[in-house]
Amino acid sequence: MTSSDRRQFLRSTAGGTAAMFFAPSFELLHPRSGAAAPISVAVVGAGRQGRAILGELSTLADAQVLAVCDTDDARLQSAVRKAQGLKGYATHKELLEREPGIAGIVIATPTHLHKQVALDALAAGKHVYCETPLAHTIEDCAAIAAAAKGSGKVFAAGFQGRANPVYSLARSFFKSGQLRQLSHLRAQDHKKTSWRTPGSTPERDRELNWHLDPAVSLGLAGEKGAHQLDVFHYFLGRYPTLVRGTGDLRLHKDGRELADVIALELGFDDGLRAHYSCTLASSYDGRYELLAGEMAAIKLAWTHGWMFKEADAPTQGWEVYANRQKFHNDEGITLIAEATKLAAQGKLTEGVGLPYSSLYYSLANFVSACLENKAPACSASEAARTTIVAIHADRAVRSKSEIAIPPELLESV
Repeated sequence: MTSSDRRQFLRSTAGGTAAMFFAPSFELLHPRSGAAAPISVAVVGAGRQGRAILGELSTLADAQVLAVCDTDDARLQSAVRKAQGLKGYATHKELLEREPGIAGIVIATPTHLHKQVALDALAAGKHVYCETPLAHTIEDCAAIAAAAKGSGKVFAAGFQGRANPVYSLARSFFKSGQLRQLSHLRAQDHKKTSWRTPGSTPERDRELNWHLDPAVSLGLAGEKGAHQLDVFHYFLGRYPTLVRGTGDLRLHKDGRELADVIALELGFDDGLRAHYSCTLASSYDGRYELLAGEMAAIKLAWTHGWMFKEADAPTQGWEVYANRQKFHNDEGITLIAEATKLAAQGKLTEGVGLPYSSLYYSLANFVSACLENKAPACSASEAARTTIVAIHADRAVRSKSEIAIPPELLESV
C-alpha cells in the first residue's frame, strides 16, 4: 500500500482512536435484480431532482423510462430532447390515462404536490417511488401511508440512507454492538448557497422557489434535515419524542421568510440527544452524520463511512483479517471490498467509496423491489414517521421553542 493510498484512506483522529473505512461487497455496490425484462417507469417532475432521477434511471439495466411529465413546457421539452423515444405529458393524469402499460411512477414534484400524484398513481395500479420528505402536512403523510398500505403495490420513499450500501454496512456494525452505550448523535449540512432559482416573472419565481415559501415548505429542517434525521431513525429503529429548534436569517436577506441557519436538538425517551445544524451561509465542515458511543463512533458522509474505535475498545475477531496501517499515533484499519486483489492490481483506490450516487442506490432498490415483489428499503409508513418528525422540527425552528412529538402520532401511520 503506497503512502498516497494510506493518506486517502485514513484520517487522523484524537484520543488514540483507530479509523476504519467502510466499503461494502461487490453485490451491494453493483445491484442487479436478474429479471428477464426491465420494468417500465415514468417520471413526474422534470425539475432539478427529476433530471437527476432520469439520469440515474438511464444507467439501470433493470429499468426502462418511457415517459416524463411536467407542467412547465420548457422543462418538459428539454427532458424529452435529452432522451430518445421519451414521451412527454403536461399532467400526471394525462400520463396515467395515455400510458396504461407503465408499471412504475417516480414522483419528483415539489413536496406539497406529492400527495395527489401518489394517490392517483396507486389508484391506477402503479408501483410508486416518491421523493422525500413525503408531504408538507401530517394529514397528507397519513393519507399517502394509508393508500400505500392498501394498494398491494410497492411504494418506496426516497430517504436514500436506507438503501445506501455504505450505510447498510455501517448499520450492521452498529447493530452488532460495536459502539456499546450511545453517547450522542450529531449531523449537519453546511453549504453556502442561495437555495434560490431565478424566475423570469414574479409568478415563475414563486413557482420555482416553492421551498422558500413558508406556506408549503418545511424549510431547512424538513427539506434538508429530514434526510439526515432519518439516518438516525434507520440505525436506532426509534424516533425522538421532543424537538427544540431555533433559526435566523444570517446571509440571504433577499425578502425570504425562512431561516438560512437553523439548529435542532432532538430528545429520545431514554435521554439520548441528537443535534442537527444546517446553514446556507457557510460550507465549512460539509455534510455528515455521527453516532458516538462508549467504544467507538461511526461517521457517515453518503459515499464514505468510518469507524473510530476508542483506545480501550476490545479487539474483535474480524480485525485479525483487516489491513492495518500506522497514521501518526493511531492505528487505522481499512475495510475495503476485495482489498487484497485490488492492491495486487495497483487499483486499491478503486475500492474506496461508492461507485454510484446515493440516489442511484435508492432507485435501484425500488426497481428490484418491484421486479422481485419485495419490500423496499423505505416504506411509505417509515417515510411518514420521519416526515412527521421533520414537520415538528420545522415548527420548533419557526417558533424558536420546544415541541413534543407524540409517539401515538407516529404509530398511527
